[in-house]
Amino acid sequence: MNTSCISLRIHKALAVVVAAFLVTVFSIPPAAADTTLTVYTALEAEELRPLQDAFQKEHPDIKINWVRDSTGIITAKVLAEKANPKADLFYGTSATSLLVADSLGLLTPYAPKGLDKLDPRFRDPRNPPHWVGVDAYAAVICYNTIEAKKFNLPQPTTWKDLTKPVYKGYLVMPNPNSSGTGFLTVSAWLQMMGEKAAWKYMNQLHQNMAVYTHSGSKPCRLAAAGEHPIGISFAFRGAKLKQKGAPLALITPEEGVGWEVEASGIMKASKNKEAAMKFMDWSITPAAMKVFNDYLPILARPDLAKPVKHFPEDTQEKMIKNDFAWAAENRKRILGEWQKRYDVKSEPKS
Repeated sequence: MNTSCISLRIHKALAVVVAAFLVTVFSIPPAAADTTLTVYTALEAEELRPLQDAFQKEHPDIKINWVRDSTGIITAKVLAEKANPKADLFYGTSATSLLVADSLGLLTPYAPKGLDKLDPRFRDPRNPPHWVGVDAYAAVICYNTIEAKKFNLPQPTTWKDLTKPVYKGYLVMPNPNSSGTGFLTVSAWLQMMGEKAAWKYMNQLHQNMAVYTHSGSKPCRLAAAGEHPIGISFAFRGAKLKQKGAPLALITPEEGVGWEVEASGIMKASKNKEAAMKFMDWSITPAAMKVFNDYLPILARPDLAKPVKHFPEDTQEKMIKNDFAWAAENRKRILGEWQKRYDVKSEPKS
C-alpha cells in the first residue's frame, strides 16, 4: 500500500473520531448555571446566614445576594429605585413597607405552596396575595434593672408612665423614618389613642427623650449596656440580650403594643422570577419556620411555633388590632409630621 493511501485512511479515521466526539459533546445538556437572587431585607443580620444555609441545602443552584438595612432605609431604597428596580425580592420587612411598594405597582402577585397553612393575619387577603409574612415582631420597653436602681427610676408598666418627669433624659427610642420598630410604635400610638391624643403624648414623651436612634434594636442594646437605662425597642432583641446575661426587664405596656408582620414579595421587575418563587415557597416550609422560630415565637404557621426563652409571654395578647392598610396609606404623612416635631434629637446618620 502506498504512502498516500495510508495517509488518506488515517485522515478518514480521525474525521470519524472527531465527528463522534462533537456529537457526544453537543448532545450533553449544559449544566444549569447558578441563579443569584438579589434580596433586599430588614431581617436582623444574624438571621441571614442560617436562612441562607438552610435554603441552599434544598436549592444549591440558587445563590443569595443580601442587601440589608433598617426597615425605613431599605424601604426608601426600594422606592428610590422604582424606575429601575435592582432587587428580585423585597423580603423580611414590614407589611406596611410591602403595601407602600405594592401601591406603586412594584410587586407581582404570587401564592406560595402551603399558603393555606398560614394564619390569615400573615398574608395579603387578595388572591393571589401580593405579599406573604413569615413571623411577627412587637414593641417592648427594655428596662435595665441595675442602672434604673442607681437613678431611682421606677419600672414603668404603661406607655403613659414614660411621660413622668422622673424619666427626663433617660429614654431612647428609634426614629420611625429609619426604623420599622419606630414606625410600628408610633403607628400603634396613633391607632390606640387617636391622632390628637397621640401627638400630645409624643410631645410629652419627647421632653424625656435623650436620643432617637436609626436602628430598632439599638435602644435595647443601649439599655443592656447601661448607656441609657430605658429603651423602646422590640422583643426579639431584648430576649437575645437577656440570653447573654443582660440585666433587662422586658415590659409590654398595659395599653397594648404595636407589632408588624415580617413580610415578603416578589419584585415585578425581577428577571429571576422562577428562583424567587422557589424562595417564597421555601420561606413558609417547616425548615424555614424552624430558623425563624430560633428568634421569634410568633410565626405565620402557628402549628410550628415554639416558645422562645425570655420572650415576653403576654406579647400576643398585648398586640393591638393593627390596621396595616391605614398605616401604609398614612405613612408619608406620619413620618413627615414626626420629623418636623422631633427630629432635632435624632442621632447623626452614619
